[in-house]
Amino acid sequence: MGTGTRGSGGPRSAVIVGAGMVGLSTAWFLQERGVEVTVVDRAGVAAGASHGNAGWLSPGLAIPLNEPSVLRYGLRSLADPKAPLHVPVTVDPDLWRFLLRFAAHCTWGSWRRAAHAGLPLNQAALDAFDELAENGVRAETHRAPVTALFRDRSDATHLLQELRRMREVGQHIDYTGLEGPDLRERLPQASGQITAAVRLDGQRYVDPGAFTRSLADSVRDRGGVVLDGFEVIETHRSADQSVVRSSSAETISADVLVLATGAWLDRLSRQWGVRVPVRAGRGYSFTVPTSDPVTGPIYLPEARVACTPYRGSLRVAGTMEFQPPDAALDQARIEAIVDSARPLLTGVDWDRRTDEWVGPRPVTPDGRALVGEVGVPGVYVAGGHGMWGLTQGPVTGRLLAELITTGRRPDPLRELDPLR
Repeated sequence: MGTGTRGSGGPRSAVIVGAGMVGLSTAWFLQERGVEVTVVDRAGVAAGASHGNAGWLSPGLAIPLNEPSVLRYGLRSLADPKAPLHVPVTVDPDLWRFLLRFAAHCTWGSWRRAAHAGLPLNQAALDAFDELAENGVRAETHRAPVTALFRDRSDATHLLQELRRMREVGQHIDYTGLEGPDLRERLPQASGQITAAVRLDGQRYVDPGAFTRSLADSVRDRGGVVLDGFEVIETHRSADQSVVRSSSAETISADVLVLATGAWLDRLSRQWGVRVPVRAGRGYSFTVPTSDPVTGPIYLPEARVACTPYRGSLRVAGTMEFQPPDAALDQARIEAIVDSARPLLTGVDWDRRTDEWVGPRPVTPDGRALVGEVGVPGVYVAGGHGMWGLTQGPVTGRLLAELITTGRRPDPLRELDPLR
């Protein structure tokens, strides 16, 4: 694989398209292996899903989306405009083809394959973050459990089943049930409607935008180039060089090319033979003040809402909306999140929202990311991590850098073959 770029001991230069967590992690780990990197992005560092997501580093909850119950839930959601899963009425044939493929993968066999494919990434995810932090990325990861809240003990059944299934495929997860005074003491934000909780230990969280920007700073400090406002409209190979051309006709050449453009991956990857589609499963977030400090992430499974301590306040994130990645923010989706979360938490000033945001998460129909070399030596893709691009971004970059510089595909990437 890629022998044309490695004849003299490996590639010496790389151009990475996409300045999110996956693209910048790939650049950073390529630098560890002596490769000169240039990262380009049409908008800027952390301009997509790497900015406004919940900030969870939660391998224990990196559960594939394509379980059978999601299909049943999705069909019910079509008639509810406030449902966490939102598929707008549209004549977009590509979207409906994608959703039909996704539905075909909502089987336990396909789910288990996706879970096994993600397992190596989950197992090494936090170690990859530690490697970044120990070697120049000046942004903190906070250790804290994720606490899921429920109105009734029976409501926790589905989450507990998911966690048991993840354990069965090999994921190490520590979780504990909480009730009564113990729950109130540990999480005073739980409203009077909450009677039970499940605490997942061994998880972390970050300020995602700050971490991604710090990662970009580290890439620059180590001699890399990070260019904003560089919209790539064409990529090709010429004389063992990968060439990208911007909308302003500027070109950059390097030994290898990495496409890490998140929900926009299809636009550039299809010409290289990647046939697994990537769609934008857009998520919304905003920040609200709280009367008391929140000590760790809170999960509201009933509302499909994730809450995270964020700069002295609370970041609230939710919704899976299948809209074009560049579509405008829909205020109704923000209101739907507020309406679903308000009864479950206390001490939150829902009316003083700031930082309202929408961003696209790259979703594949089979629940597996796309990471590896395409059919042309020297061209690679990295994306399609769904809701877990932040958690799995650094380890993805580390594995891809190993493949690029050695020509040997690490075992964890076999099930993520972009040409499957």
